[in-house]
Order: sequence, then structure tokens, then C-alpha cells
Amino acid sequence: MNRSELVNSIKEKRSFLCVGLDPDLDKLPPHLLNSNDPIFEFNRQIIDATKDYCVAYKPNIAFYECYGIDGWKALQKTIDYIPKSHFTIADGKRGDIGNTSRYYAKTFFEQLHFDSVTVAPYMGEDSVRPFLEFEGKWAIILALTSNKGANDFQFSQLEKEQKPLFEKVLDKCMEWGTADNLMFVTGATRPKDLGHIRDLVPEHFLLIPGVGAQGGDLQEVAEQAFNKDCGMLVNSSRGIIYASAGADFAEKAGDAARQLQQQMEAFLKEKSFI
Repeated sequence: MNRSELVNSIKEKRSFLCVGLDPDLDKLPPHLLNSNDPIFEFNRQIIDATKDYCVAYKPNIAFYECYGIDGWKALQKTIDYIPKSHFTIADGKRGDIGNTSRYYAKTFFEQLHFDSVTVAPYMGEDSVRPFLEFEGKWAIILALTSNKGANDFQFSQLEKEQKPLFEKVLDKCMEWGTADNLMFVTGATRPKDLGHIRDLVPEHFLLIPGVGAQGGDLQEVAEQAFNKDCGMLVNSSRGIIYASAGADFAEKAGDAARQLQQQMEAFLKEKSFI
């Protein structure tokens, strides 16, 4: 999915919601555990309940590969089931030396047919560039994350550049790709930094996890991250998919997604985007 298609989807759906598909067998409704493929059955019902309210889905690869071949099969079925109208994100946080990254990119783009992959930039340009060589595909670079450990490195001041490390990541990565194939992960729990990041990368889309269970405030995040193309995908995982642990889990997930979509629609109208 290219940029114009993504922007049009946001306008049509009146939403910039991304639903994280992170199935944990310990948290799935008990009645699903007797199905042939509990992970896919859970995802299928979540997708059916939320597809009208979101523009993207983000499976976290760890929640699949930990179950071995069965997990990978469930992931493939999930990707095949997601409507083609929706943007897909492989949240794998890959990143290795050039040839290895090339095969990671082939895995997610040519075999699993994701639209994008999250990428760790620590090893530099040759670990990121292979993900940028596929037409219509995106690399989503970890820039400023929402976890407590982000303080260990991301805010470290670089003496020569007189800036924190996460700013160096933004500056350097923009040399490798464009606003048409490069996004940045920026955590919702750091709204004050989001405004600064938007100033540094005015054209790029931001993938913003942390709204909902992690405590990020949607309105505050949207105000800081918005640009002329909306420019953001706000992800909610646990707050939607685990809205209920009972037989009504899909219905409650749909309710949670709809509530976020309604807030997003009101915001987009306020900004005269729709």
C-alpha cells in the first residue's frame, strides 16, 4: 500500500486506528482453546469485529513464532484474512547486517505479503536499506519508544552533535528513505516529545503505540503528531483485543475500537481533514 492509498483509507474510514493482533494463549477466552487453531480463530473474530473502525493491523511476530510452525501457520492465515483494504505491519523489530536484512525483508514482503516491517536501526544503514528496496513497502524505524528502558540509550546526549540519540536516528534515517517508504515508531506515552519529533520529521508517518492499556492519551497524541496527511497510525492492542475475556470478547473488542474511531473522527473533523 502506497502513501496516497493509506491517506485515502484514513479519510474513508475516518480513522487512523491500528489494531495490534497479539494473541496470548493464556489470555484467550477459554472456549477458543478447543478450536483447531485458537490463535487464528481469535484473530478472525477480532478482525471481523474491528475492520470497520481501523485502517491497519499490526501482528507482533513474537506472539506467533513462540508457538513454532503452528504459530507461523496462524500468522499466515491471519494475514490472508485481513482485508486488502487495510495496511499491515509486521511488528518484528528486525535489523541485521545487509544480507541478513535482505532475507528478513523477503520473508515479510514476498512470503507473508505485509505492507511494512518495524526495524531496529542500531546496526546502521546497511541493516535498514534492504527494507526500503521493495516498491510499495515500508520500513518503520524505532525512534523513540514508550517503554521505561528507552531512557537507557535513546535520550543519551551525543556530545559532538549536541542532541539525544533518538534525534540522530531520525536525522540519519531520513537520508536513507523518503516519506513514501519510511515511518517512525514514537511512543504515545511521550506526548511532549511527539511535538518535537513532528517538527523534525514533518512529512513522515508516525506509528504510535501506547494508547489504551499503556496509558497514552489519544487527544494529546493526535494534537502533537498530526500533519497535512494526518501522518499517524495510533495503535491499540490490549485495550481492544482483551476488552473482554468471555464469550463476548469480539463484541467488546468492536465496541472498544468503535469508541476510538469516534474520537478520531471528531479530531479529523476538527482539523478539517474530512
